[in-house]
Amino acid sequence: MMTASELRAVQNHRERWGNETSVAFAPARVNLIGEHTDYTGGLVMPMAIGFRTLALLTPRSDNKAVFYSANFEQEAELDLNAIPLESHGEWYDYPAGVAWVLQQDGVALKGFNMTLSGDVPLGAGLSSSASIQVATLLALAGYLGLELPLERVATVCRRAENEYVGAKTGIMDQFVVAGGVENRAMMIDCRAMTYDLLPLPESIRVVICNSMVKHQLAGGEYGDRRDEVETGQAVIAQRRPGVELLRDATLADLEACADQMSEASLKRCRHIITENARVLAARQVLLAGDVVAFGNLMKQAHVSFRDDFGASCDEVDTLVEIANAIDGCLGARITGGGFGGCTVNLVEAGRAEEFVTAVKAGYKAATGIDADCFVCAPSDGALALAKKSLGAE
Repeated sequence: MMTASELRAVQNHRERWGNETSVAFAPARVNLIGEHTDYTGGLVMPMAIGFRTLALLTPRSDNKAVFYSANFEQEAELDLNAIPLESHGEWYDYPAGVAWVLQQDGVALKGFNMTLSGDVPLGAGLSSSASIQVATLLALAGYLGLELPLERVATVCRRAENEYVGAKTGIMDQFVVAGGVENRAMMIDCRAMTYDLLPLPESIRVVICNSMVKHQLAGGEYGDRRDEVETGQAVIAQRRPGVELLRDATLADLEACADQMSEASLKRCRHIITENARVLAARQVLLAGDVVAFGNLMKQAHVSFRDDFGASCDEVDTLVEIANAIDGCLGARITGGGFGGCTVNLVEAGRAEEFVTAVKAGYKAATGIDADCFVCAPSDGALALAKKSLGAE
């Protein structure tokens, strides 16, 4: 069922360009544990959540692509005869990047008008960019008659983010946004492109708290962290035969190579190696229904992200500290790329609403900032939403 804002977007699209012939929805995501591990072949455990992007497409008779953002009330036009590799630091880089990758892959594009409308908070670490990219790709797939398996959807959209937008992200966001399953978290092996579906116990709720400090992933400190990781990874690969990615490395491997890398690279790599171990442990405790142990792993993950990866910020650390002191909160940590954004909190189901009240009050008193908080459940990804919209299960 469409929301009121989505229905308005449909009406405005039809008034502007006529009836749509292709429609796609793509959710947001939150990562429960496993941060900055995906681009070194590691393990992550995200889930799709109910915020989403709507893409509506109507054909054109010429060879142009026109994107309209209902959120920004802005329009951007591309010439499909030759899409330049030229990002502008604007919202339209994300859908344009998807079209560019398809063209690079030899897909013959035809002219279209597309409206994009969404409620994913921007700069919050909930992957608004992947939501836009996946919705764009699936709307184009419907228009062009493309059959796209999950792995290709994720790969095309990751390439759009990396090669066109210029953000050095891994594949987690696009994978879970496309392939998420209702009522399940996904443990993704980012090297093998395989996943396990894990149930979240009915006794807990996932609460997302937005620090209201925005982050920007294209370049900047996020890119610096990835460079530090890859520099350290290259040292280990050179000195430890059989270790190509940090996914394969142990702390002993890292310690043996510590004298050949900077202190920054050492700490970044230590976070990733220990974080992969925490994701594996999280899978085991979830399967055992041990939510207290899962919460403790989340707490450990935040300390590692803050101290070893160096990508938190004062406001988020304050939000985590406040949350962990509230009765009923089993664990809290930063989620997303870092440098602001949201925290993810594991909370006893019966205390979720009082947790929201308490954490907002505590954060306001400590920082003067009004945090947005959302009680979330795992939702379907874009591919499952597409199947259900066609009456398939």
